[in-house]
Amino acid sequence: MRTRCVLPMLLLATLLPLFGGCATQEARQKCAANGCPDDARITSELTAKLRANAALPSWDIQVQTLDGTVYLYGLVATGLERNIVEDTARAIPGVTKVVNSISVRSGTH
Repeated sequence: MRTRCVLPMLLLATLLPLFGGCATQEARQKCAANGCPDDARITSELTAKLRANAALPSWDIQVQTLDGTVYLYGLVATGLERNIVEDTARAIPGVTKVVNSISVRSGTH
């Protein structure tokens, strides 16, 4: 009778760390409610690169980052400028996705 209790306990003790490790690994990859630690760095780095880019002479762009996803809002003069902003965002390390909601000012090409 004692063997019947010991074997299931040994099996459980052996398998539990395997399943527990999966849950722990998944939890580490998720970010807090206010975003991932890298979010502020991504936003700062992208904003600096955009301001330094001579191909963007004047722009009105807002950048937000949440869980590695960059959200772009605002106005630019041309579709080319819109693409430059998106491409610059995609090149930042840690960016997993870019949501480009930038509009091109009417009356420009």
